[in-house]
Amino acid sequence: MITGKARVAAIIGWPVSHSLSPVVHGTWLARHGIDGAYVPLSVQPERAEQAFRALPALGFAGANVTVPHKVTAMGCMDAVTERARRIGAINTIICEPDGSMVGDNTDGYGFLQNVLQAHPDWDPAARAAVVLGAGGGARAICATLLDVGCPRLTLVNRNRGRADALAEDLGGPITVTDWTGLPHALEGAGILVNTTSLGMQGQPPLEIDLGALSASTLVNDIVYAPLETDLLRRARDRECRVVDGLGMLLHQARPAFEAWFGINPQVDEDLRRRVLEARKVRT
Repeated sequence: MITGKARVAAIIGWPVSHSLSPVVHGTWLARHGIDGAYVPLSVQPERAEQAFRALPALGFAGANVTVPHKVTAMGCMDAVTERARRIGAINTIICEPDGSMVGDNTDGYGFLQNVLQAHPDWDPAARAAVVLGAGGGARAICATLLDVGCPRLTLVNRNRGRADALAEDLGGPITVTDWTGLPHALEGAGILVNTTSLGMQGQPPLEIDLGALSASTLVNDIVYAPLETDLLRRARDRECRVVDGLGMLLHQARPAFEAWFGINPQVDEDLRRRVLEARKVRT
């Protein structure tokens, strides 16, 4: 039941019809009986700034931001969190009672909580990490790993210059290597994370040698279409611990939902099932 007192949040992108976020937030709203709504807003790039600045006036509690608006949205904020500033983009907007807007980035939080939910005994500060890619997802994950005490991080990307720039921006114990150096980087690694689109449905495969991985290595692919990528299947065959990418999508939504609707929701099998069913309908 939605009344005139309903709190409303949105996801803003172009296009936005593919987004699974309305399923996630809609499930939580129904589960907790909240007088509220979460709606998709498809906004053309040339109207994006106008749309963001209108959110407080329209009474929105906030919004999620997806491609291609994340950088534009950040420039419209009155303030941004430290983690969003470090990552260089936002995915969450919180509209304050005074009409100001705060931008946040919860991607790194989603990554970390997803891994810890699957493997609570994993210690990010115990061993080195290897991250494939140098885009927005890699930036958020690298920043988070460093913040929780990762002792050494190796960044691998097809475009070496982009990886070097990311390492310089973040600072800390980051080493950049070419694909040819990946086998050496994997020796003794505690976690391998793929943030590239390689291995996603419709994309080229991720062709890397996993021979240096040990059974104690945790392998995570932030891709969730397919849910079990070839990387995860091959890692599982080597008896590595694996984590699919769907949980990152689900967990990154939790801080936003709590900020907008006042409840810290849980990620469970029922939510995963609903999101997977919605994805099947749209593919």
